[in-house]
Amino acid sequence: MNPRTPGRPLDVEALFPEVAPYRRRTVRLHPRAGSPRRRDSSVGGPLLWPAEEPWPTCPDHPGSPMVAVLQLRLIDLPEEVVPFPDGCDLLQVLWCPRDHDGCWVEPLVVWRRAPAKGARVRPAPPPPAGAVRQYLPRPCTVHPEAVTEYPSWDLPQELWDALEERFDRLEEERGWAYQYHLSTAPGIKLGGYPGWSQEPDVPRCPVCRQPMEHLLTVESTEGDALSSTAWTPADEGPRAEGPGLTLGDLGGVYLFECRRCPGRPFAQRFDCA
Repeated sequence: MNPRTPGRPLDVEALFPEVAPYRRRTVRLHPRAGSPRRRDSSVGGPLLWPAEEPWPTCPDHPGSPMVAVLQLRLIDLPEEVVPFPDGCDLLQVLWCPRDHDGCWVEPLVVWRRAPAKGARVRPAPPPPAGAVRQYLPRPCTVHPEAVTEYPSWDLPQELWDALEERFDRLEEERGWAYQYHLSTAPGIKLGGYPGWSQEPDVPRCPVCRQPMEHLLTVESTEGDALSSTAWTPADEGPRAEGPGLTLGDLGGVYLFECRRCPGRPFAQRFDCA
């Protein structure tokens, strides 16, 4: 049975109609340890990497190969919450699993047309010497599910200030916290809102200088003691057998991109829980 998010405990827009204009859709990937194949969408699985292309290496650690983090086929997504570039049907994300100055990992985002069946593909090299074990995702199959989100840390400050008393009253009277139970889904997800654990820090495109758009959140777990009652699939604990990542103190890595500029420049942010 595919993991699925529990039904929403409350009608967010009925309680807080002010947040309705900020509604977004995200695809939760629900990675579960398994044996994905090369043509499967996966977390930490084998990539469809063309044989004629060299395997990417880390710009900060010359010769250090990157490792596969994510492969998503457009056909496997229940909704196109992030527009794929024209002619592309495959998203691949890799990173260098070694500590870097000022960040945990060094990511790479690749959009491409999937190689035709029978085309030669390049096998992944072994992880580099010095790789941090907690940055090496265990191979997982994925179970994409589209859900609705509302901003938490990304809610405009003036709106948060206006709603805070009602948020607090809801938690006191019914036990549901807007921030942890009703706003953003935890885990590994495409589109929607970043899974910030701290103050948001949205990067600006180095080309056009406009705020970039959230592409992908990679968090250590699918839930925690605060959010698990609302977001963790039934019969699964917050540490269900997934990719086994530990990013900071159970924090996350957030990838952003600019969809206005050629080549879709990308950037990363990260924080600790």
